[in-house]
Amino acid sequence: MDPSVDTWDLSSPLISLWINRFYIYLGFAVSISLWICLQIVIKMQDRSLQEKSVPRAPQDLMTNGYVSLQEKDIFVSGVKIFYGSQTGTAKGFATVLAEAVMSLDLPVAIINLKEYDPDDHLIEEVTSKNVCVFLVATYTDGRPTESAEWFCKWLEEASSDFRFGKSYLKGMRYAVFGLGNSAYASHFNKVGKNVDKWLWMLGAHRVMSRGEGDCDVVKSKHGSIEADFRAWKTKFISQLQALQKGERKKSCGGHCKKGKCESHQHGSEEREEGSHEQDELHHKDTEEEEPFESSSEEEFGGEDRQSLNSIVDVEDLGKIMDHVKKEKREKEQQEEKPGLFRNMGRNEDGERRAMITTALREALTKQGYQLIGSHSGVKLCRWTKSMLRGRGGCYKHTFYGIESHRCMETTPSLACANKCVFCWRHHTNPVGTEWRWKMDQPEMILKEAVENHQNMIKQFKGVPGVKAERFEEGMTVKHCALSLVGEPIMYPEINRFLKLLHQCKISSFLVTNAQFPAEIRNLKPVTQLYVSVDASTKESLKKIDRPLFNDFWQRFLDSLKALAAKQQRTVYRLTLVKAWNVDELQAYAQLVFLGNPDFIEVKGVTYCGESSASSLTMAHVPWHEEVVQFVRELVDLIPDYEIACEHEHSNCLLIAHKKFKIGGEWWTWIDYNRFQELIQEYEDSGGSKTFSAKDYMARTPHWALFGANERGFDPKDTRHQRKNKSKAISGC
Repeated sequence: MDPSVDTWDLSSPLISLWINRFYIYLGFAVSISLWICLQIVIKMQDRSLQEKSVPRAPQDLMTNGYVSLQEKDIFVSGVKIFYGSQTGTAKGFATVLAEAVMSLDLPVAIINLKEYDPDDHLIEEVTSKNVCVFLVATYTDGRPTESAEWFCKWLEEASSDFRFGKSYLKGMRYAVFGLGNSAYASHFNKVGKNVDKWLWMLGAHRVMSRGEGDCDVVKSKHGSIEADFRAWKTKFISQLQALQKGERKKSCGGHCKKGKCESHQHGSEEREEGSHEQDELHHKDTEEEEPFESSSEEEFGGEDRQSLNSIVDVEDLGKIMDHVKKEKREKEQQEEKPGLFRNMGRNEDGERRAMITTALREALTKQGYQLIGSHSGVKLCRWTKSMLRGRGGCYKHTFYGIESHRCMETTPSLACANKCVFCWRHHTNPVGTEWRWKMDQPEMILKEAVENHQNMIKQFKGVPGVKAERFEEGMTVKHCALSLVGEPIMYPEINRFLKLLHQCKISSFLVTNAQFPAEIRNLKPVTQLYVSVDASTKESLKKIDRPLFNDFWQRFLDSLKALAAKQQRTVYRLTLVKAWNVDELQAYAQLVFLGNPDFIEVKGVTYCGESSASSLTMAHVPWHEEVVQFVRELVDLIPDYEIACEHEHSNCLLIAHKKFKIGGEWWTWIDYNRFQELIQEYEDSGGSKTFSAKDYMARTPHWALFGANERGFDPKDTRHQRKNKSKAISGC
C-alpha cells in the first residue's frame, strides 16, 4: 500500500474540518447566543413573578415621582408589647396578644413599662423593624398607673422638648390600646390618648387607630372591656399580617371633613372610639384629638401641630390658643402706652389681677410646670434628673460645685421687662415695667415650691437607673436657682424670700436682666448674683433683648454699676448669638471694667425651635470651638481675668477673676456650709457684719478646669450620649 495514500486517508477528516471551520465557529456563536437569551428570559420571568407578589408602593413612599427602594423597611421583624397595669388587666391582655402574635411565627416580647427606660432604649425602635404595642390603663383622676408613670412623664416631656425634635422617633411603628372606664367621662382613656399623641408628636408612625376599652359594661361598645380588646386585637392581627407581607393599608389622610371619609363610615379606624359617650363630649374629644388620628406625620405642618392647646409646651407657647394670643396682644398694646400700667393691673372691682390667666395656668400645668399662687412657678430641671441617675450635673456643678440633684429651679415672678429673641418661653409669660398684679406672700411661695419640687422628685422612685442615695439626697433641697423664667427681682418681697431660703439652709442663685438697678442696690446678700449681659452696645441690646423701658440702656449701665458695689459673688452671663453679638469684643471688655464681676459665664445661645416672635435659627448657634475662640480673645482684653472652667456639654465656659487663683490653683467652687454661717452672722448683726466672695470660696477640682480631659464632666458619673438621629444642639 502506498504510504502517502494512508496518510491522506487519516488526515482527511481534519482537513475537512479545517476547510469548513467557518461554519463550525458560526454554530458555536449561535449556540452561545441562544443560551444567553434563554437565561435573560428566565431572569425576566422570575423578576416579573416577584413584582406580582409585592404590592405597589403606597403613595407616601413616592418621592419626586420615584418609588422608594426601602420596601424592606415595611416588613416586621417582631412585636414588642408594653403594658402599664394596676390591677393586672393590661398585663393579661398583653399575654393574650402575645399568643396571637406568635401564631404568625413572629418573635414577641412582653415588657413591663416599670422596668423599661425610654431614655436609653426607645430610640432603638426607629430602626428595629419592630411594631410596638402599648396597652396602658388610666388610673385615678386620669393619671397613669404607677408602673407607667415614669414612661408617660418622660414621653410627655420629650414630645415638647425642642432638643428631641419632631422626627426623634421617625421610623418607629406603634399601636395603642387604652383601658378606662367611661363612668369617669372627663378622664376616659386619657392615658391612652396621651401616649398615642406624644408618640405621634415625636414622629412615630401609627400602624392602626387607637383602641379604647371600657370597663363600664353598659356603655362598652362590645359589651365588656375584654370584648373591646378582642375586637381591637382582631384588627391589629389583620394589620400585622398585612405588614408582614409588605402590604400597608391606607388609612384616612386627615384632609377629609370629620366623620365624612370612608374609613370613618366603615370602621373604628381614624375616628375617636367611644361613640357610646354623650354627643357633646364625643364632639369635643373628636375636635381635640383629630389631628393625632392621622397615620402620616406629613399631613399636618409644624404650625398646625403647635397650635393645639393640648400639645403646646411652655417652651413653645407662641401659638397656645387663639384667645390667649388675643389676650396677649391686648396686654402688649396697653403696655406700650405710658401711664396705663396701674389701671391695667386691676379688674372691674379695683382689685389687682392675677399674673397667671386661667388658660395659661391650664396649659403650663399640663406641661409639667407646678404653678404656685398667682405669679410663681417651679419645674424640675433636666440636669436634676440627669444627676439623680448618675449621668452628670449642669455647668453650675462644674463651675461652682452645686449638687444638681438637690437644686430647685423656681421663680417668684413669671413676669419680665424684656422680650429676648432667644427666650425659651417664646414671649408668652407676662411682661411689664413694674409690679402691677396680686402679690402672694413669700412664706407660701417657698413652702409650696419645696413641696412641689419634692413631689416631682418622688416620681423618680423606682425609675431605672436612679441611684438610691441620690434619690434620698434629692428630697432635701440645698440650692435654689431663681432663673426659671421672668424677672425674680421684680417681686416686691424678694428680700424676704431670700431670707427664708437662707434660713432653710438653701443657697441662692439669682438671675436678673439688668433693667432694675435700684432693686439690685437694695438686694440683700445672695450666694451668687447674676446679670445677663446679652449685648455690649445700645443698638445690639435693643435688637436682642427688646426691652420695654425707653431708658433701657441707662438702666443697663446702672445695673452693672450696682453689681460692682456688691461684696458677694457676682457673675456676668454672656449669651453668644452668632452674627448678632460676637463681634463686640472691645465693647464687652469695657462693660467688664464697669461692673467688675467675679466671674463671666460665656455660653452659646440655645435654639429653642421656631417662633413667630423671633427670627432666631440654628444658624445663630455657635459651635463650642467658636465659643472657646471668643473667650480667648475676650480674656486678652481683660488682663485681670483668665479662663478657669469648661462645661463642653452645655457649650459654656467660665472666666474668673485672678483673685480666685491662689497658689496657682483655682478656687471657683463654693463652700456652702461656710456661706450659711456667714449669712446667719449677717442677719444676727442686723446687716452690720458683712462678708466677701473670698470668705466662702472652695478649691476647684482638676476635672472641672479648662483644658482637662474630662471637658467639665464629673468622672464620678457616666456620660450618656442620646441616640438621636438629628443633629445635636447646644444647651443646658
